[in-house]
Amino acid sequence: MLVIQFGRADLANVRFAISPLLEVHRSVRALDDPASRALHLPWIRFARDRVAGGDLALLRALQPRDAYTPDFVHPPPSSPLAQIDDELGEMLATPADRIRAEVRFAYPDAPLPAILQPFIDDPEAAVVQLAAVIRTYWEKLVAPHWERLRMVLEGDVLYRAREIADGGETLLFSDLHPEAWFDEGTLNVEKPWDEHVTLDGRGLLLVPSAFVWPNLAAITEPPWQPTLIYPARGVGTLWEPGTPVSSKALAKLLGPRRAAVLTALDSPRSTSEIAQRLGLSPASVSQHLTVLRDAGLVHGHRVKRVVLYARTPRGDGLLEAS
Repeated sequence: MLVIQFGRADLANVRFAISPLLEVHRSVRALDDPASRALHLPWIRFARDRVAGGDLALLRALQPRDAYTPDFVHPPPSSPLAQIDDELGEMLATPADRIRAEVRFAYPDAPLPAILQPFIDDPEAAVVQLAAVIRTYWEKLVAPHWERLRMVLEGDVLYRAREIADGGETLLFSDLHPEAWFDEGTLNVEKPWDEHVTLDGRGLLLVPSAFVWPNLAAITEPPWQPTLIYPARGVGTLWEPGTPVSSKALAKLLGPRRAAVLTALDSPRSTSEIAQRLGLSPASVSQHLTVLRDAGLVHGHRVKRVVLYARTPRGDGLLEAS
């Protein structure tokens, strides 16, 4: 059992972040074990014809099954919406001694795979090579789907933020994962090992993930911030075919009111919030949002009885261009 002890300051310091680098490493496990990751079969079919075996060998060795995975390969993100370049930069900045220690810790009772020996002999050079492998993997297999993945991950963050506002940490952790529950200042997580972590004001970082499904993962080793990685809400519909973007729908955007609705989505808002902000009727705003959504410029995420709308990267790009 993993037990995470909260103090008053820690409850105020719960934060969320999205990690492209984490999705890279977790997606390798989906490729290796499609039977337990059946939800991702559409992506697995796409990926298997596009990945080189040598690249997978290194990434596989850095996450042995049923064992500790070196944390430096996906350090807890420092920004809520981290970019792959930012995370690779943090990985490259890992001190050599920490790289050696984490790689050795991953294989305490087994011989170190030969492919990982460079991380002991010359960690700085080895991590540069790792970054090159990750970038190639990212560009081939994850980047083509990142907008779809990111929308699901951001939707989960919106949902959890509203839960905290409505019911605090008790409501937040009530549906995070079946293996986690909160009780009197303590978060209990079902794990095959015993560990007690006192946050001591550091707070807890929560990272929604698509490819961690159906599991729950944790980072607890110092100096990293304590982190819980959980399946994003809505991951079950991740690979469902979306509505195709229509040039006709884009043409309909040529109107001041619709442009105002798109501009108003500088942060996630409901239909009624947009209507109040712009002085329009909710019915009119709803019609504009439908067109914007069909054009791929906004997306909506249901948070209980409310749908919150936000701009997609395509919507952001259109505003920047104009």
